[in-house]
Amino acid sequence: MRVTSTSFADGQKIPGELAFCVPDAAHHVCLGKNLNPQLAWSDVPAGTRSFAIICHDPDVPSKGDDVNQEGRVVPAALPRVDFFHWVLVDLPAAVNAIKEGEFSNDVTPRGKPGPQAAQGTRQGVNNYTDWFAGDNDMRGDYHGYDAPGPPWNDEIVHHYVFTVYALDIEHLPLTGKFGGPEVRAATQGHILAEASLTGTYTLNPKLGA
Repeated sequence: MRVTSTSFADGQKIPGELAFCVPDAAHHVCLGKNLNPQLAWSDVPAGTRSFAIICHDPDVPSKGDDVNQEGRVVPAALPRVDFFHWVLVDLPAAVNAIKEGEFSNDVTPRGKPGPQAAQGTRQGVNNYTDWFAGDNDMRGDYHGYDAPGPPWNDEIVHHYVFTVYALDIEHLPLTGKFGGPEVRAATQGHILAEASLTGTYTLNPKLGA
């Protein structure tokens, strides 16, 4: 199984229009277009009944004390954790691609609706739900895709891994509000094949905008 994208090449930088935030000289960052990337997959195994897509960033700081703080940096040595940017399930087996901007085309304050989404799919909540929990202007349940917005003072470039799973089940057994960990657990024993595509992104001008 293979995943490709016309939005960016594997291992290369994700364009600014596919980001939650873009660099801004006056304020460090400003909001981006937040488009989901185009994705296509091929060499799908026989018996596939649906697909699931997960996008996660494995480079998120495990502690937020220094994040986006003037005069401070998020050290490269800090342990990192997964941050889920997209959880999409029940994508029909007849589908072999999604368009750029099909599932996200703007930043939506105070959350995004779900779980029902285009093409009969369901979308789980991403980790911006947790990140904005204490922000009165932004807090809410963020279903679906929300793009890269790493700390502008992080010493490392972040990696965004888009993984497509070919599953032997038409609908994953998920109810209520679910996220990345729940989908990973629900796919166990149902994965026929999987393939990933990784893009990079940073808002730190010292690392290259």
